[in-house]
Amino acid sequence: MNRFAIKAGLGACVLGASVLIPAQVSAEPAATATGTELSGMTVFLDPGHQGSSEGHDLAQQVNDGRGNTKDCQTSGMTSLGGVPEHTINWNVSQLVKSSLESLGAKVVLSRQDDTGWGGCVDERARAASESNADVAVSIHADSTAQGEDASKHGFHMIIPSLPIPDEKADAAQSGGGLEASKMMRDAYKSDGFVPANYAGVNDGLQTRADVAGPALTQVPLVFVEMGNGSNKEDSAQLESTDGQLKHAITITTGIVTYLLTGSESAPAEELAAAPAATTEPEASEDSASSTTTTTPTATTPKATPKSTAPDSAQFSELMEMLAPLLEVEGLDGLQDLVNDKNLGLVSDLASTLMSVITGAGGN
Repeated sequence: MNRFAIKAGLGACVLGASVLIPAQVSAEPAATATGTELSGMTVFLDPGHQGSSEGHDLAQQVNDGRGNTKDCQTSGMTSLGGVPEHTINWNVSQLVKSSLESLGAKVVLSRQDDTGWGGCVDERARAASESNADVAVSIHADSTAQGEDASKHGFHMIIPSLPIPDEKADAAQSGGGLEASKMMRDAYKSDGFVPANYAGVNDGLQTRADVAGPALTQVPLVFVEMGNGSNKEDSAQLESTDGQLKHAITITTGIVTYLLTGSESAPAEELAAAPAATTEPEASEDSASSTTTTTPTATTPKATPKSTAPDSAQFSELMEMLAPLLEVEGLDGLQDLVNDKNLGLVSDLASTLMSVITGAGGN
């Protein structure tokens, strides 16, 4: 069996025009993706941090969007298994990028590789704003300790304390940004991820005034913390190929749900009802040391992505056939990705793999 063919098949589907499309509000099932669903839409993806800061001063002070300054950038966390955050972020962003492009979206990246410099936080925010994206997504993973921290785990979305001094940024983040963040949170919960249990996170949302990106970005922004790299279970998922695939499926689902069903209306009544966040001393752009708190009110997406997949029995039979080959590649957790929303995507992935396998010949 050609080992490269399996990996090529994996890349071809997560990324092929098979990602689930949120159904319109009706009894009709969603149509199979045609590759044009997101035509005319732009998504800005920011895989957090960078491979190298050589020649750059991470401590250089830049605008924080609130009249103060903060460090240009941080190096990011390293998972318990020794994988740097910038690589995890990069891998997930590439899966998301290919998926969105297969649906016709234009995708703009904040950095072009995982080896060089990625830019200061204000530069990335400026690039997102200048892209005129329909939505920007900053992809990160968190950490709470230098070593293992068994008690803290889970994902969360960072949302900015409102109002933001810049009127355009405030309009973007109080409207579409907040709505998209809640839709992303809902996608994470629906796919079985558990909201973080630390740093004032409330139902998957954490309000902070010390993160510059959202305060400087003039298009709707979702700031994703996929999990805690200091937690053994979270770290293992962040490091693994199938774990990164699961995050990519969820992030893509959240983006597509917002692009196809989001209203971009500013939920002023929600903001007025929410208690003000309390701000602690400034923390790093991607640190969990902030203890700001909020009690945001959840919103429900207007539509729920539905599957157009073969039935579960057909999928199970296919997965049984593929299991030995997938295990060779360390992809033995694909069954865990299946739920009523993403069965079609994972089934198409398995079908693509089967086609590659049967046509690849020996070796």
